[in-house]
Amino acid sequence: MHARRIDSLALDNYQRAARVILANHLVTRTYPDRIALPLIRRWATELREDLAELFGYRLEVTETTARVFPIIDRLDPGKPARTVNDRVFDRRRYAYLALALAALGRAGDQITLSELADQVAAYTGRIEGLELAPDRAADRDAFVDAVGWLAARGALTLADGDAGGWASDPEVGEALYDIDRPVVFALFRPPRALQHLHSVHGLLAEEAHAAGHPMAADIARRVRRNLVERPVVYAEDLVAEERSLLAQDRIIADVELFTGLGAERRAEGVALIDTSGRLSDTRFPGTGTLAQVALLLIGEIADRVLDIDNPLPERPAAPDPALALVEQLDDAIPESTVFVPLADLPLGDPLGTPPDTPDDEPAAPVTYPFVGAAWVGDTVRALTDRYGVTFAAQWQADVPGLTAEVVALLQRLRLIQVVEDGLLILPALARYRGAVVTVRTKRAAELFVTASDTEGI
Repeated sequence: MHARRIDSLALDNYQRAARVILANHLVTRTYPDRIALPLIRRWATELREDLAELFGYRLEVTETTARVFPIIDRLDPGKPARTVNDRVFDRRRYAYLALALAALGRAGDQITLSELADQVAAYTGRIEGLELAPDRAADRDAFVDAVGWLAARGALTLADGDAGGWASDPEVGEALYDIDRPVVFALFRPPRALQHLHSVHGLLAEEAHAAGHPMAADIARRVRRNLVERPVVYAEDLVAEERSLLAQDRIIADVELFTGLGAERRAEGVALIDTSGRLSDTRFPGTGTLAQVALLLIGEIADRVLDIDNPLPERPAAPDPALALVEQLDDAIPESTVFVPLADLPLGDPLGTPPDTPDDEPAAPVTYPFVGAAWVGDTVRALTDRYGVTFAAQWQADVPGLTAEVVALLQRLRLIQVVEDGLLILPALARYRGAVVTVRTKRAAELFVTASDTEGI
């Protein structure tokens, strides 16, 4: 591992490069910023070998891109694509994004937005249930969101015009883009041809096996991947042989040294704490109404859990949502597009969990405190009544929407698990139970400024 041999004065710089490439997987001249690619290129050799040794990842670095090809152990519904305004992509935007990439792969050095829209519209005509109608505002907005996602990553660079003008009126507005072909080709490189897959399971990890069992090095890489890809790794998430490795100091120390992050270890699991803000895609605690209300709600939940006079009921964990996601994606695969002679048949459990053997004793289910959905809604409403003057205006008038967004945030952070009629409280939530809230309210005199008050400003 190169990180052990790097001079202590340069180690921080190397760890910063490691965090950037792990957080983004694709780095270009402008994404995530202009200093990221030179940083990655400086440490390209060391990063390439350490990523392969620790995680099994492959790193490709060129003059204009750095691309990590990760090994995906399980699907994660908590990492959707988002628009430049932080809205989650829906199915139509994902479809337009995929078709735009296909069109750009066949384009020249430049393309207008209307030309790209025409090509994507032609492709949608071959797909039942999908359409891009330039005269429909909702379709134009979704298409511009997909193009904006590509532009943010450097695949497209605006040379002239304005995409917003085209979205408002395609008869008047137009935009011209330069195409960065290396970025386009780096964006979508699946490990297998999609036409050969009957199941999304074919895109997930396949560990090397010896005598029918995973090799020790492969198990260690899977544990390390969990540590850098998930906010919290609970012991209950892992199979027995992975759980034993999670308890080893060497595994945790390797990841700490590579990333420069500190690990918090508890009986229930391990979390890497990112004080740098360069690895986490969600900063928490953080600024903004959602993060602040989430922290307030955590305090209320913690008080409820610790109330010995009114103990909460406990329930076992719900099924992994990734299982349902695999089934939904497999049901959506158009079988007519699968090239049967070279198709992979779905084998085994899509999450790679080894089947039980007759000698296995069923483990006692782990249970977690449960709070009902009605209590959560009432609590967020009470918090809004108390602190709402400090919230963003859009949330002051939409408490149900605020509740849904806050719950989704806590679930992404793996502090709770959403079930049909409420929430299961996961152990990591206790980390934030001691948070102190200070609300600053303006005095009436501060609301108005006289001319004399502005002198010297």
